[in-house]
Amino acid sequence: MNVPETFFTVHEELILFGLSCLFGAALGVCYDVFRALRLIVPHNFVLVMAEDIVFFIGYCIFLSAFTAARGELRVYFIIGNLLGFAIYIITVGSVVIRTLRKLLRLIGKMLSFVFYPVNKIFAFLCKKAADKFVGSSKVLAKSV
Repeated sequence: MNVPETFFTVHEELILFGLSCLFGAALGVCYDVFRALRLIVPHNFVLVMAEDIVFFIGYCIFLSAFTAARGELRVYFIIGNLLGFAIYIITVGSVVIRTLRKLLRLIGKMLSFVFYPVNKIFAFLCKKAADKFVGSSKVLAKSV
């Protein structure tokens, strides 16, 4: 009688744990996309919560599709994912976000420098238009 193998060797479990750590780091990269989007476009609490729910649902789909262990969900998969995710976020992820913040700040300063004359011209035209309309409304109020 040929019985299928129902257990992993220690070597196979270590390989699966290492892969789950790498996949956790890949999930950290995916989460950095959301963090970068939050830096570029300001979000309120509801949008941040919606993005986190989408990320969590994606992680659940990924975890359920992770069938390298013969379709079995092992606790060390989740621990490896969390460990890889945490190590990525603490190390590379913080550098990426810090660099992105500096880059966005620099782009903002460059854009404000480029559009400074346009802003001044627009403010001047708005003041002239406001003076014209306010002046005509005062004339209209005196005549009534």
